[in-house]
Amino acid sequence: MRLRRLVAGAAGTAVLAGSALLSLPGTAGAAFATGHGYETEAQPYLNYPKDKPDWLGSYVWNNQQVWCVQFAYKEPDTDEEYRDGDELRTKWGDALSPEVAADISYLLLRYTNTQSDDEAAALAHLLHSWTAGSTDPAKLDPNLGFREIAYNEQFHFERLPDSAKQAVERLRADATANHGPWTATLTAPKEPQLIGEQDEWTVQVRNAANKGLAGVPVTLELTDAEFAEGGATSGTVTTPADGGPLTVAIVPTGPNPSVVATLDSPADKPVVHVPSTDGETQRMVTTGGEKKITVRDVTTARTKPGQVKVAKTDAETSEAIAEVALRVTAADKTSPAIKQDDTPLLGEDGKPLVVRTGADGTAAVPELKTPQEICLVEVAPAEGYEEFYDASAPPSVCGTVNPGDTLALALTNKPNKPTVPSTIPAGTDSTDLPVATAAVITRVEPGGLVALGALGLLGSATAGLLVRSRLRSRR
Repeated sequence: MRLRRLVAGAAGTAVLAGSALLSLPGTAGAAFATGHGYETEAQPYLNYPKDKPDWLGSYVWNNQQVWCVQFAYKEPDTDEEYRDGDELRTKWGDALSPEVAADISYLLLRYTNTQSDDEAAALAHLLHSWTAGSTDPAKLDPNLGFREIAYNEQFHFERLPDSAKQAVERLRADATANHGPWTATLTAPKEPQLIGEQDEWTVQVRNAANKGLAGVPVTLELTDAEFAEGGATSGTVTTPADGGPLTVAIVPTGPNPSVVATLDSPADKPVVHVPSTDGETQRMVTTGGEKKITVRDVTTARTKPGQVKVAKTDAETSEAIAEVALRVTAADKTSPAIKQDDTPLLGEDGKPLVVRTGADGTAAVPELKTPQEICLVEVAPAEGYEEFYDASAPPSVCGTVNPGDTLALALTNKPNKPTVPSTIPAGTDSTDLPVATAAVITRVEPGGLVALGALGLLGSATAGLLVRSRLRSRR
């Protein structure tokens, strides 16, 4: 490779330091610009000045870092015109072996944007070694011109700094271990998903040896879902340093959460860019001509289940009434309610489930699909409340249970009227007369059902309170 020093206007030598970029193509006086790498002692060939160094590293063209792949041809100016070419070949037009093509594609994908002088020099060295290298003395004859001379791999390697030599071996080993073709998998959670509850999706990228790849950027596009952190519906994640599976916390926001993962993988064959000018300028590569990999997975999500809690009390004393049978139905008071798994809530008799209030006058029905309207219909009156019970229009109460909530309902029963004699037989001692007594009512205990007026809509925090209830069907 020849290093050509040109003057840009009157500013002096045009050399790019660090990652700064020269002007866009078409700027007057534009010259070639080096990026990252090292000047080294030049490999001799015909008409190359002995006092000029070689450059092993990147160049900057059209505001991007590029790599030359036609050793000894002149470097591209920043205003050089290039067209897309075919697959990369050797300096003499021979096809690269599949292994070398895969290695080059991988290194260009992973290191083309490097800001390290060592890595840039190592990549340039490997590219020239694979596309123009030879150990044949006839091809290394210094009397050959720039079109015929081969790249003397050993000569250039020995003149690199030790740190760059180490980078050469590291990049070579990295390419051998991790070149393409790559594969990617995206796995949705196996457990049932609840809208609003985060769970982990898994992304895995593997190399040709089926080993996990580290540091691979993966773009995720979410539908009916959002990232648990930040709430965005798209973003880029990176596979972990150990190459293991990447887990991403995602929150379903709709019934069909899906994720599409897209990443760049090494192309099977790298693509070269060809100069449109004098035929003496180097061909170059920018990337390996990446191949897109897209994988998708989808699952389903339900709203959070809800529960109903009903309190049965005396209309006059507000005391709890135990052992009241209540049928759990849909809004029509006939068909069954629906459970979280979309099945009807039935008793052993195949009819809508019947629950009974416990000693504290309450009964709870958990794991109900939401939202839905639930009704509780009294099946039969408790002892002492028969008089005001109408079997053709039994007491009932309805309400809508929402995701994650407990619907609190209340039913009251009017007690039977006490029976008292209208006259007292003559000669009878009043102390022997029958005394009317009400049915024994279990009163509310501390920690149980509070006064009915305080029983409002319970939040989801009460969903864990399960009140002892005895479920049995009316036969």
